[in-house]
Amino acid sequence: VQLQASGGGLVQGGGSLRLTCAVSGGKFDSYGLGWFRQAPGKEREFVATISWSGVITHYADSVKGRFTIARDNAKNTLYLEMNSLMPEDTAVYYCAARNSGGPSTRAYDYWGRGTLVTVSS
Repeated sequence: VQLQASGGGLVQGGGSLRLTCAVSGGKFDSYGLGWFRQAPGKEREFVATISWSGVITHYADSVKGRFTIARDNAKNTLYLEMNSLMPEDTAVYYCAARNSGGPSTRAYDYWGRGTLVTVSS
């Protein structure tokens, strides 16, 4: 299973970005999926997760109400819509997949390379 995140870039505070994660191999519509991020000098942290069906989602408190996770099982693609971005959202963002179809804040089997999001003040 391979995951490739894209869509990162430089944005001003208050702006928006949409991250995309293309997943190949395996059975996409059976996977639970998630987004994580790692800021400079900090440990990787959970951002959002979604169940195989897309019905169940869960967010870190720091992004709740600003970020939206979604998936398109027909396109084998995961998304993260990020609004009202703040400088503290600056990080490398990673997408991940787990063989279990449920959502999770930590237990993932496959990881992609990240995409850098930089939010200026």
